[in-house]
Amino acid sequence: MLTLKLLRENPQFVIDKLAVKHFDAREIVEKINALDVERRSLQGELDNCLAEQKKKAAMIGSLMKAGQKDEAQAAKDEVAELKVKSAALQAASDENQKALDALVVLLPNLPCDMVPEGTCAEDNVVVKMGNEIPDLGENALPHWELAKKLDIIDFDLGVKITGAGFPVYKGKGAKLQRALINFFLDCNTEAGYLEVEPPVMVNEASGFGTGQLPDKEGQMYHANLDNFYMVPTAEVPVTNIFRDVILKESDFPQKMTAYTPCFRREAGSYGKDVRGLNRLHQFDKVEIVRVEKPQDSYAALDEMVAHVESIVNKLGLPYRILRLCGGDMSFTSAITYDFELYSAAQGRWLEISSVSNFESYQANRLKLRYKDSEGKTQLCHTLNGSSLALPRVVATLLENCQKDGKIIIPEALRPYTGFDVID
Repeated sequence: MLTLKLLRENPQFVIDKLAVKHFDAREIVEKINALDVERRSLQGELDNCLAEQKKKAAMIGSLMKAGQKDEAQAAKDEVAELKVKSAALQAASDENQKALDALVVLLPNLPCDMVPEGTCAEDNVVVKMGNEIPDLGENALPHWELAKKLDIIDFDLGVKITGAGFPVYKGKGAKLQRALINFFLDCNTEAGYLEVEPPVMVNEASGFGTGQLPDKEGQMYHANLDNFYMVPTAEVPVTNIFRDVILKESDFPQKMTAYTPCFRREAGSYGKDVRGLNRLHQFDKVEIVRVEKPQDSYAALDEMVAHVESIVNKLGLPYRILRLCGGDMSFTSAITYDFELYSAAQGRWLEISSVSNFESYQANRLKLRYKDSEGKTQLCHTLNGSSLALPRVVATLLENCQKDGKIIIPEALRPYTGFDVID
C-alpha cells in the first residue's frame, strides 16, 4: 500500500511510475488527495472541538464552587453541544477514512527504476541463462506420458477424488516430491533461513497484509463459514508473522523458509499449457521470505536470486532468469525476477520461481516497522521468492532426465530419494 505522504507530496511521480505497469492512476490519485485534504480539515476541526469541550468541562466545577450556577449551566449546555458536534465530526472523519482506505488499496506498488518497459511476457528481459539444453531425440515423451508409463503420477485418479488439477503422486513419484521438498528446505536452512511450519489457512487480515486481498479473491479458495482462505503461497502466512511488529536494528536480517501445499483457482484454458503438471490447483512449494531495512533490500534481492540459481544449478537443469517488464509484474511487486526451466520434451520454458522485492508496500499494509539508530520509526522492506515450486521442476526433471524410458535422478537428489533411477 502506498503511503498518503507519497501520494500527497509526489502525485505526478506516482502517476508516471504506475504508467510503467500500464495502470492509469490519475483519477484515483486525485480522488485520494481530495479526500486527504478533507480528512486533515476534519481532524483539525475535531481536535479543536475536543480541546474546547475539555476546556469548558474543566470550568464547570470551578463555576459551581464559586456559586455561579447560571454560568455553570451555560458551560454544561456548551459542552453538550460540543459533544454532539464532535460526534458528528468523528462520524464524518470515519466515513472519510473508509473512502480513503478503499481507494488507496486500488493502487499497485510502484515499479523500481530497473523495471523494463513492456506490456506482456514477450517483453521480459533475459538476464542470464545456464546449463545446456539436452537433445532428447525424436522419441522423447512429455512428463504426463512418462508419469503414466512409470505409474508415478495419476492424474485421472485425482480427477475422481477431487477434480482436474489435483494429481495423486504414487511410489517413486511421491518419494520424489518428498525428496525435493527436503532438498529445497535444506538448501535454504544452510543459507541461513529459519525453517517454520505455518498454517495453510489464513484469515482476511493476513490476506490483506500481503496484498492478496482485495486483489485476488477469485484465485483463492475460501472457507465461507470461518472466513478463512487456503494459502496460495507460504509467502502469506510467513510474512504475516511480522504483522503489527516493530523490529530493532539488531533484529535484521529476518530470513525464513517454509514448505506448504498451495491452493489456487487458476484461470481455465486448454491445450499443452495446462497438461499434466503445467498448471495445478493444489501444488507443493518451498518459499523464502526476508524482512530488511530499506537500504539493504536490493542487496538482499541479489542474494536471493543467486541462492535460487544455486539450487537450480545443483539439479543441473537448463534455466534462464528474466527481469519482468512493467506489464507482466504483480500488483504488489516493485521488481521481480522469474526463473524458468526448459522443458525439452515440450519445447518450452516453464516458470518455477518468482523472486520479488516489495519495498515498503506490504510493510505499510502489515504495519511492519523498525526503529532506526535515531529512534525514528520507519517502514521495513519485505521480499520473497519460490525456492522452489515443485510441479514444473518435476515436469522438467522427468522430461530432461529421461533415457531409454527411465528417469535418471540428478546426483544432488539421490541422498534424498534413496534411488538413482525411476523405471
